[in-house]
Amino acid sequence: MTDTAAHEFWRGARKALPAILSACPFGALFGALAVDNGLSISEAMLMSATVFAGASQMVGIELFGQKVQPWLIVLSIFAVNFRMVLYSASIARHITHFSRAQKAFGLFLLTDPHYAETERRADATGRVRFAWFLGYGIGLYVPWQIATALGAVFAGLIGNPAAIGLDVLLPIYFLSLVMGFRQRRNWLPVVATASVVSVLALKVVGSPWHVSIGAVVGMVLAACLPLPAEEKDSAISKHYRN
Repeated sequence: MTDTAAHEFWRGARKALPAILSACPFGALFGALAVDNGLSISEAMLMSATVFAGASQMVGIELFGQKVQPWLIVLSIFAVNFRMVLYSASIARHITHFSRAQKAFGLFLLTDPHYAETERRADATGRVRFAWFLGYGIGLYVPWQIATALGAVFAGLIGNPAAIGLDVLLPIYFLSLVMGFRQRRNWLPVVATASVVSVLALKVVGSPWHVSIGAVVGMVLAACLPLPAEEKDSAISKHYRN
């Protein structure tokens, strides 16, 4: 890795620090719950290493102990993680210069905060370098594994996360991510519609499908809303140049 690439890698890793502080308590909580649900420490670590998605990991361990068919567990985890398909489609235009191997490995590390910061990075610099993208992903992946191990080893000491306020850290961080995009066009109608639809879907369809349903409706609305005149002219001229 060249000096410039190394600099970009560590810049991305440092950018992940706020996400680490918010996510690690949930990594530890997952480790503790996994052990409480009958997984060994090594099994909990294996799940964190291969799935690397906090919400779907929580769903998985809850279903493991309920004698649910394996295909239904896989489907439920896919439903929770379906938003990653939308994230990947959204940032595809920023990573066209990545090789196939870089895309495969980099997108394995994609998470909610990683997506948000990638969009911000593209807005700020016009280009997302693989070293930065990898640095952010690794910067969050490694602490998550450590937190899982600590939670699994010291499962009995964590207790009820709601009693000490740990349950609100990640929702607050996610809200800050959403608010960070408030300057973008049509932000309010898209966020409001997706939020209302998600809540309604939670009541009608149930978890975890409400996450994907709200995301899809928000995406469709964003695609249907008209572009501002200057963005429309820019998009047309870019099309003809290509």
